Amino acid sequence: MDTTLRDGEQTSGVSFSAAEKLTIAQLLLEELNIDRIEIASARVSEGEFQAVKGITSWAEERGYINRIEVLTFVDGGVSIDWMKKAGAKVQNLLTKGSMNHLTHQLKKTPEQHFSEIAEIISLAQKNNIETNVYLEDWSNGMRNSQDYVFQFLDFLATQPIKRVLLPDTLGVLIPSLAFEFISKIRAKYPNIHFDFHAHNDYDLSVANVMEAIKAGINGLHVTVNGMGERAGNAPLESTVAVINDYLPEVSINIKETSLYSVSKLVETFTGYRIPANKPIVGDNVFTQTAGIHADGDNKNNLYFNDLLPERFGRKRKYALGKTSGKANIEKNLQELGLKLNNEDLKLVTQRIIELGDKKETVTKEDLPYIISDVLDSHTYEEKITINSYMLVHSKGMRPSTTLSLNLNGEIIEENAQGDGQFDAFMNALSKIYKSKKLTLPKLIDYAVRIPPGSSSDALCETIITWTNNGKEFKTRGLDSDQTVAAIIATQKMLNIIT
Repeated sequence: MDTTLRDGEQTSGVSFSAAEKLTIAQLLLEELNIDRIEIASARVSEGEFQAVKGITSWAEERGYINRIEVLTFVDGGVSIDWMKKAGAKVQNLLTKGSMNHLTHQLKKTPEQHFSEIAEIISLAQKNNIETNVYLEDWSNGMRNSQDYVFQFLDFLATQPIKRVLLPDTLGVLIPSLAFEFISKIRAKYPNIHFDFHAHNDYDLSVANVMEAIKAGINGLHVTVNGMGERAGNAPLESTVAVINDYLPEVSINIKETSLYSVSKLVETFTGYRIPANKPIVGDNVFTQTAGIHADGDNKNNLYFNDLLPERFGRKRKYALGKTSGKANIEKNLQELGLKLNNEDLKLVTQRIIELGDKKETVTKEDLPYIISDVLDSHTYEEKITINSYMLVHSKGMRPSTTLSLNLNGEIIEENAQGDGQFDAFMNALSKIYKSKKLTLPKLIDYAVRIPPGSSSDALCETIITWTNNGKEFKTRGLDSDQTVAAIIATQKMLNIIT
């Protein structure tokens, strides 16, 4: 049972619109083939009421209405009336699963609580509403008041309900306790359907789910991306993967190939960003960075495991950066349909390592620019080098540049201002050339390109067109900083005209 739309919406700062709730409900049931979804809490707001009406109306038409569940309360029937008006047919009744909660929150005896629950269940039955019962704080109940939990379950065994829902409300369980508590309950009540609702406070939700299954649990509660209060709930994606790979005795019908697309849509709707290293759906989890791993993948897939990205509608990537080797680069070149000889591949590898020292990763889309830059750099002999420069750009002041140039073995420094940082740089360079009675080519075009889909730290390729003695030529520079890329292109120009 997926509770992204109810418990997941309790993630701090998250609120779905009615249209978003309907879209997610449709994807969960039809695209992923989730068995049941919990979509809301009764009585929350008018907006929630309208959202539930929209989902139940759609579900009724599709024959899914008994797969739609709503959290309700022991409130004398107010939640039941709300459900009837909203068109929902299954209630998940919230009750107290620990003596601590019963005594200090409700201030009632077990007998009083059970009597009120029985009235709600009877009322639901009269209105053709199916009942499941949540035992809130059940895990602490098992730790500190087991007699009460079993007294409660003895009572529920006499009631016309479909499921008992066992939440680790505060995320206090470790795997051994999850197995112990659920084993006890399944042994004592073999004919009751029990669901386990894991929270992730110790980052143990998936491990606890595995132990719950081994102990004989009948159902599980999950959320897309592990959304939920505090540290969240058991994530749907990891739960599905671990069941399919490590619990073959359990059969589930979730469509793995749709997990990533649904995950990204929920991320978009919520603004709740998926960590890059989150298993199954994180941006980096199918990205090999170390060159030795890419080399191993070329040699009988040595660094593959059972979590193949294609299972989840994804592709393996090979990151480019300072830890890249030739194998990483060759993998990316293959995807682009490019091939380099060994010498050029070494030069490109070295350039990527240099760029990686300044920029965390280099993308596949950067590669054509890097190749162009590297191969272009070795068509001339480098006699003139820009030793160092300082670019200053302050609000209210004209940009300025201090430049140190190695001109045929002589170190010359100059300073100038300009209309921009590169203009100031060119003015300083012009001063040096004029002092040596040398002439610079005229800049006639300046273009900047970044790879498609890049972010603000993308590599920039600056292409400058020059004219010298009536002839035009172009030079390129590549860097994550646009001005630096232009300076690199200018240094190439200086060596071409020498």
